Amino acid sequence: MPSAEPVRRAALVLHGRRDTVADAVPRVRELAEREGVELVEAGDDAVLDADIALVLGGDGTMLRTLGRFLGTGIPVAGVNFGAVGFLTSIPRNQMEDGLRRLLRGEYEVLDLPTLEAASGEERARAVNDVVAASSTLGRMVHLAWSVGGEDLGELPCDGLICATPSGSTAYNLSNGGPVLVWGLEALAITFIAPHSLHARPLVVPRGKDVVVENRTPNVVVTALADGLPFAELRQGDSITVRLAEERSLLATLPERTFFRRYRETFTT
Repeated sequence: MPSAEPVRRAALVLHGRRDTVADAVPRVRELAEREGVELVEAGDDAVLDADIALVLGGDGTMLRTLGRFLGTGIPVAGVNFGAVGFLTSIPRNQMEDGLRRLLRGEYEVLDLPTLEAASGEERARAVNDVVAASSTLGRMVHLAWSVGGEDLGELPCDGLICATPSGSTAYNLSNGGPVLVWGLEALAITFIAPHSLHARPLVVPRGKDVVVENRTPNVVVTALADGLPFAELRQGDSITVRLAEERSLLATLPERTFFRRYRETFTT
């Protein structure tokens, strides 16, 4: 049974390398026309009136699109044209059937936590993660950190990651951090190359601010939101990260659950 209203207008977002999806675009347009759906290019202002955003790309394109549509109420669904595609809902070889079901309203919408970060006057939001990392390759930094106002000490490392549940399977996981199941209201803190045998990842619930301070003389720490730098922390500067009120809206076919994606991606 359909789980949403049939789509009448859809925004189409393409992989950054257009040649990767060049053959697929005419097929998507033909399908939309058959289903009576108006397809709007992502660069058009009319996308803000779309019922859904359709992504032809991988996790990077999904991430950018989820960030772009934050606060609009428009869910994002993807066909995997990338390497992993954990955030996408439809395998490339099932594109026509999967998109047909989406356009007919056979999808569910998952609302996932995002992050907000502040350092001085600089502000940023992130769908996946906020990272504080040494700006000099090969130079470790000393980071002091606290959670919910409680001091947790200082650690020499290459940096620190704060990841959402949707971002926990990205940079966080590659650094040994925990996978957070979608539905949790929490963020994961994971150190990058910690110079300690006792550094352990930590899962933090909503309502607990994470504060990270650079205590390194002569080495700047760069703060990044979803991979994009937004602030530089000199010695004594800090960044505050928390779960935001805004949610990213991920549209998915009903059978494409978190655990099915996890099994297919990480256990096979």
